[in-house]
Amino acid sequence: MLRSLAALLLLSSAAVADTADGEALKAMTWDQVVEEARGGTVNWFMWGGSDTINAYVSGYVADRLKADYDITLNRVPITDAADIVNQVLSEKEAGVTDEGSVDLIWINGENFRSMKQADLAFCGYTTLLPNDALVNWDNPAIANDFGVPVDGCEVPWNTVQFAFAHDSAVVADPPRDMASLLAWIKANPGRFTYPAPPDFTGSAFLRHVFIHAAGGPESLLGPFDQARFDAVAGKTWAILNEIEPFLWREGATYPTTVTQLDELFANGEIDFSFNYDPAQFGLAVQAGTWPETTRSFGLTDGTIGNTNYTLIPFNSPNKAAAMVVQNLLLSGEAQLEKAKAEVWGAAPAIEISRTTPEVQAGFAAIKTHPSVVPASELAKAALPELQADWLTAIEKGWTENVGN
Repeated sequence: MLRSLAALLLLSSAAVADTADGEALKAMTWDQVVEEARGGTVNWFMWGGSDTINAYVSGYVADRLKADYDITLNRVPITDAADIVNQVLSEKEAGVTDEGSVDLIWINGENFRSMKQADLAFCGYTTLLPNDALVNWDNPAIANDFGVPVDGCEVPWNTVQFAFAHDSAVVADPPRDMASLLAWIKANPGRFTYPAPPDFTGSAFLRHVFIHAAGGPESLLGPFDQARFDAVAGKTWAILNEIEPFLWREGATYPTTVTQLDELFANGEIDFSFNYDPAQFGLAVQAGTWPETTRSFGLTDGTIGNTNYTLIPFNSPNKAAAMVVQNLLLSGEAQLEKAKAEVWGAAPAIEISRTTPEVQAGFAAIKTHPSVVPASELAKAALPELQADWLTAIEKGWTENVGN
């Protein structure tokens, strides 16, 4: 039940931090938000499949929050953000409007679309964050999340672009476009596979094949169109069914997560892995799980790039503290720390030119890991993300026509 601002003023500052509604927060100055946040706890639900990302969040980020704001960060590892979307939706249906279990989610794409459409996101506050000034909201790839306008409902965290990894000691000359990759798969039985949807990365691989079948992304841009989908879908299912017998285990089964795909590559069972975040390849080499001869590449006909974000659910009881977390994540210092190859190697979501000279110098000094294809090279052939309704239709079509 929403409380009036007058009622809020009667509460202690500690209680306000836990119960202040969103409209009251949006009426405050940033200094007031910070004071409300002090001593709070943020339950951040995020993909937990990378030890290095987990260490950055539970170490660098959590330590700074505790030291500077007395905020406790509770990182809650998840496999699929869709599960948390459903959790928040269930809370809303049960009437839980101000004591939700989720304070922050690492999210993008169709999961963001679902939360925005169902009014599950806290919106309209992002301009309060001082570090919002570092974000280029004029960039449509940031202002729109898989074609869905952000509208102040989430805060960018990283930018990524899909890439493939291979062991150069095993595959010296990998295929460089989708047609060549499909031919390679049939010529090398059992040495390639992809995670089954709805795995986020497996779904991205499907979209690359779908775009290839369409002859490029141009006819797929904009809102979902059933006729255009049908014209491309049949070709896509034919391609995927044609390569299926040549996949790992003859396509009788698929990995269910990108983590399993990475394990197959690490064990030498397949010759390629792939990821939206190529920095993961260098981290796997540093961890000793992948060979030093690992190298990565994009495709000459393009790979998909996008931005990922953090989002505060509408019923988070710790919105002020979650806003402070988001502001810290956007800071030049935090973006620089995670950009370091030994920490994560993540591409920034902010304009480096808007940061301090010290932060700019730090970015300039970063050297890309030899196993990681430079972002500047990938960017030469970047493909736009399709709108979320296309993703849903492609995943459903795969289940019905290929995965069955």
